[in-house]
Formats: sequence, structure tokens, C-alpha cells
Amino acid sequence: MSRPFFIGVAGGSSSGKTTISARLVELTGEDHLSRIELDSYYLDRTDEPLEQRRLANYDHPDAFDWALLNDHLAALANGASVQVPIYDYADHNRSGETRTVTPNRIVVVDGILVLYDRALRDRFDLKIFVDTAADVRLIRRLERDVAERGRTVESVIEQYLTTVKPAHERFIEPSKRYADVIIPEGGLNRPAIDVLLARVREVATTPNDG
Repeated sequence: MSRPFFIGVAGGSSSGKTTISARLVELTGEDHLSRIELDSYYLDRTDEPLEQRRLANYDHPDAFDWALLNDHLAALANGASVQVPIYDYADHNRSGETRTVTPNRIVVVDGILVLYDRALRDRFDLKIFVDTAADVRLIRRLERDVAERGRTVESVIEQYLTTVKPAHERFIEPSKRYADVIIPEGGLNRPAIDVLLARVREVATTPNDG
């Protein structure tokens, strides 16, 4: 089986990474494109009490299981399916369940730090950074975390100021220099998505012996 074409989609929290990745899946088809979220690879914190898990810095590189993610991408590159952990945001931990990801022609990995880890970065055939203004990202994060994750406005703002913003400035924004393509305004940038989709469709229909 030919090696998948790997795409990494990075960017700040609520920049529009998920919108772009989901749009690619929708328009390309699940039989051609598999998607992996970096959030699935948060470290297993089963041995920590809930309160300690709540206080962890989930925007720092140390929060992720890079070895497992790299192992999974290596397996996909060799034509094997993998069992990706399912993360429970309410419990701040892996749920204990997994989902099967198959080595389709295209594999998209999206997350805040997918261009940070060098070993992971070197696996990507196309590296994308979604560049969205900080105020827009904060508003989106507030709306999402309050509506979908049961958070209070105060807790979201506190987390943003203490961990999200510092981590963005220290780790995420500098990783932009590794991107092949920078997409301003994320999922709202229709022309950029159309160009990206054209490239993805080209890859999906072109045989690869790599």
C-alpha cells in the first residue's frame, strides 16, 4: 500500500484549525482522508486526582504524548491502522476508549503544537499554520468552552491569561516559521480553503508509490 500524504494543521487555540480539517474531510470524503486531533494525545493522567488534572497546563508541549503520536503516524505510513485515544474534556483525561484510524491516501493531523515537535514536523508533506487574531481566538474560545465544555466565563479567562496566552507566545507562534502555507483568519478564508482543497483532491486522485 502507498504511503499516506501527511498534512499538519497548526495554529493558536480556536484559530480555525478544526474548521479547516473538518471541511477537508467533508469535501474530500472519509474514504480518502483520515483526521487525527492532537488533543487525543494528551497524557494519560489517570493516577492524578481531578483537581490536579484541572490545574495542569494543557497548552504546554509537556502535556502531550509525542512518542505515541509519532508511533501512530509511523504505523499509518507503513499501512497499518491505529487506535487513537478518545479524550474527555470534562474529566481532563483520556476516556479509556479509542477510535480506529485507517491509513487513507491523506492523513490530516491538527492541533496547536503539531509544528512544534521536530520528529512530528518532519513527517508532514504539507505544513499549514492558521493565523487568526488573538481577540478573535479568545472570543471563540469563550463561546466554545462555556457552551460545549461546561466552563464558566471567569475560568476560561483565567486559563487564557495564565497558560493559553503565554504558551501561544512561547511555543505556538514561533512554530509558524516552519509552515509551508499560512492561512489568515482560519475557516473564514474561503479562497485559501479552496486552494488547499484543490491540492488535497489532486493528492487524493494521484497514485503514490512512496
